[in-house]
Amino acid sequence: MKFLVVDDSSVDRHLLTSVLEGLGHQVDACSDSKEAMQMLSDRDYASVFLDIVMPEQDGYKFLREMRSNQKTAKQHVIFCSTKKTPLEIDYGMKRAGADDYLVKPVTREAVEQALQKVR
Repeated sequence: MKFLVVDDSSVDRHLLTSVLEGLGHQVDACSDSKEAMQMLSDRDYASVFLDIVMPEQDGYKFLREMRSNQKTAKQHVIFCSTKKTPLEIDYGMKRAGADDYLVKPVTREAVEQALQKVR
């Protein structure tokens, strides 16, 4: 499968990319929502791993923008964040509309579980 990783942290981007590639997947990565939207309009992805806390546009706003765009409205999205309280996770899933949620730092096991829901 092919995935897009959107995270302003080069360390977190590299970690998630390494895990996904280690599982045999193709990965594109970028550091901001503007570049991510361009990539989404040009390519198809099984899922997008999306950070929440980013400088120019946070993941919540970017996900709302994706959901309001006809081409990206049904894109599978997995939030990937340091926000880990039950309230924050619930907000990300139910209010913001993510399909899944991973807490950073991600583990191979957590990524594998999330990928089972993508197929």
